[in-house]
Amino acid sequence: MNTVPETAGTATGGWQRRYTIVTLCVLAVFVCYIDRVNISVAVIAMQEHFGWDEKTKGLVLSSFFIGYMLFMAPSGWLANKLGGKLILGGAVLWWSLFTILTPAAAALGLPLLIITRIAMGMGESAMFPSAYNLYGRWVPPAERSRAVSMLIGGIPLGTLFALMTTGWIVQQWGWQSVFYIFGVVGVAWSLLWYVLAHDNPAHDPRCSAAERDMLAAHAPPPQASPAVPWKTLFTTPAIWALIVNHFCSNWVLYMLLAWLPSYFKQAQGLNIMQAGIYSAAPWLSMFIIGNLAGVIADKLTQGGMDLTRVRKLMQCTGLVGSALCLLAVQDVSEPMTALVLMCGALGLAAFTWSGFVPNHLDIAPRYADVLMGITNTAGTIPGIIGVYITGWLVDATGTYSAAFVLCASVNIFGAVVWALFATAKRVVD
Repeated sequence: MNTVPETAGTATGGWQRRYTIVTLCVLAVFVCYIDRVNISVAVIAMQEHFGWDEKTKGLVLSSFFIGYMLFMAPSGWLANKLGGKLILGGAVLWWSLFTILTPAAAALGLPLLIITRIAMGMGESAMFPSAYNLYGRWVPPAERSRAVSMLIGGIPLGTLFALMTTGWIVQQWGWQSVFYIFGVVGVAWSLLWYVLAHDNPAHDPRCSAAERDMLAAHAPPPQASPAVPWKTLFTTPAIWALIVNHFCSNWVLYMLLAWLPSYFKQAQGLNIMQAGIYSAAPWLSMFIIGNLAGVIADKLTQGGMDLTRVRKLMQCTGLVGSALCLLAVQDVSEPMTALVLMCGALGLAAFTWSGFVPNHLDIAPRYADVLMGITNTAGTIPGIIGVYITGWLVDATGTYSAAFVLCASVNIFGAVVWALFATAKRVVD
């Protein structure tokens, strides 16, 4: 029986080793999204350089997600079997090297550029399953919500940084330099990771005995069988609600991740540097509101609201609120008004951080890494079809209105499914 109080994780003073692991994981997400997003600004200059149409640009932007989707589930399985340190460190090094190779691949032709982007997606697919694997051993339950919020917070922060800096780098040194600079940052992170990180507190010589004992007391009990309950995972309605909502929540995320700079340049008439700055503000909004939503969710839970109701309230608020902002922005022609509505679209979408995102740990804590691999596979599909369809719709209609209406419709569908089938009760032992 576990006799260590749940608050023990916060009782020891000073900097703890688990804080280093969490910080490095957050930095990995930060680098991950810098490398994922920088092309959404650089592609504006690349399109002019290579003479691409909107469909070709959409193909370049979406090709990353082919590798990301195909290797998401295998990444979760590999992290479960080999440990997060090896898989995450190797993944960051892999995608960083392909980031550096991007300009050369583009110069050699579109097919090679697409292959390079697919390979980059393969590497980034390991990010979240590996982090979840490490969190299971390094983060006690009392700190898990904050640690997950910090991890997800790396998404808008990395996006914000990429959007704020990429346009300036392109103007100063050309679009090729973007990939060289940020690729080297990822290589440096991977070297630091292998020096500082360990899979298990028990094997980390820098981890104090007190911290090691506390983490061991909160670690999941050994499994009688290592087999993953695949049948249960794929036949439970609550898990399908999670899969569907990862898909729906990511549609707006990936559509705006890829197309927001182009929208501000083409639809609002801004230059490339202005487009990058305007595109950054909604991601700052997402970071601020997402963390605020986490506080609200915790307060509601501590106040006695059923956790399932909290998860449903947060998720539906995020999806419906974001949909309303996207419907409102479709006919806007004034850049500042468009910016406010885009801040609302992404800011409100961040309520889902307290909806579907922690639900993996609610309903299947032992298999959270595997389940994240499964749901994030579905969540990657919008990065392929959503990003490409957006380019096709813009080419066909000459505006972004149809793309925004489609995105809003996907959000509403996800909210309905979540309201009907989601739960926070454990469904897999």
